[in-house]
Order: sequence, then structure tokens, then C-alpha cells
Amino acid sequence: MRSFTRRTARKFALAGAATATGLLLTACGSDDGASGMDHSGTSASATVSTAAPSATPSGPSSSGAPASGDFNDADVMFAQMMIPHHEQALEMAGLAAGRAEDPEVRKLVAAIERAQDPEIQKMKAWLKGWGRPESAGHGSGGHGMAGMMSEQDMKDLAGLKGRAFDRKFAELMIAHHDGAVAMAKDERNNGRNATAKALADDVVRTQSAEVAALKKILDRL
Repeated sequence: MRSFTRRTARKFALAGAATATGLLLTACGSDDGASGMDHSGTSASATVSTAAPSATPSGPSSSGAPASGDFNDADVMFAQMMIPHHEQALEMAGLAAGRAEDPEVRKLVAAIERAQDPEIQKMKAWLKGWGRPESAGHGSGGHGMAGMMSEQDMKDLAGLKGRAFDRKFAELMIAHHDGAVAMAKDERNNGRNATAKALADDVVRTQSAEVAALKKILDRL
């Protein structure tokens, strides 16, 4: 009886070991299959994620996004010159607080501030993505900086209030916008990057409309 019990226990132990071995082999096979599936899934995900920035449009409505696609020196120069140009426009707009009297002037000031600060951030992001510096190192003069105000112009504007400020602001901003439009047209003609050229289109359209509005303001002041 004792010998039979030992034989039976031994038989069950061997059967259990065989079952465990089979389960282990099955599990290994499952792991290999799952591992292969995970690997292919990971590769596909990485490909999409890498391609996503190139496939996603980064036009004027995408604030702070890199400008995907090819670019040339004209695109770089456009961004490098337009950044300080926009910054000066914002400085001029900032002087309107407490000085501007005409409601149409104040309305245009608000529009300039809404549009140009985000555009500055976009162009800075482009230059960073292109591996180029924000400053071209050419100073404030020359063709690329058309319409920039002198320090004296800015001091004169800051010293005015009311109707006198409104007239001077309109005169200076017309010249400033004309310069920006000229720079943007140059980018449309000579640039390569689609995102930069789209922003140039926006500059031409919006600032030309603002110049027309400023001229009407001057006519009635």
C-alpha cells in the first residue's frame, strides 16, 4: 500500500511537471508573438510621431510652431528683419495708452497689438527651428528695414497727446506699415518656405487695409 502510494504520487508529479513545461513553452510562444506585435506597433507609432511635425500645417494661425519645409536666405532675412520691425510697431502702439484720443486710432492700436505680438513669436520659432539667429546683425537701416522710425521720431510721438498724437501716430504708422508691406512683398517674390510666404500674404493684406484706414483718419483729423 505504501509502495502504491509512492508510485501514484510520483506519477502525478511527473504529469504536473510535463503540464508546467507545456504551459511554459506556450507562454514563451505567446510572449514572442506579443513582443513582435508590440515592436511593430512601436515602430509605426514612432514613424507617425516623427512625420507629424512635417505633415501638420504651421501657417500663420499656428503660434510658436516651426515652419516646416525648405527655406532659403530670403525666408531667414524676412523673419530676422520683420521681428524688430514688429517690435517697434508694438512700441508705437504702446505709446497710445493715455495719449490717443480718436476711437478709430485706439481701435487700430488694439488690432496691431493683437496681430503683431503672436507673429513675432512665430518668426522666432521659425528661426530657432532653422538654426539661425534672431538678429541678422545688419543694424536698423537698409532695404530690409524700410519704414523704421528713428529715436527722435519715437521721442516726438511720446511728447504728444490727444488730436496731435493721433495725427502723428497715423503719419508714422502709415510709413511703418508701408515698409512692412514692402518687406512682405519681397518675401512673397523671393522666399521659398510656404509658411513664411503665407505670413507675408497676411502682412500685405492686413497692413495695407490698416494703411487705408489710417489715411482716412488723417483726412478727417
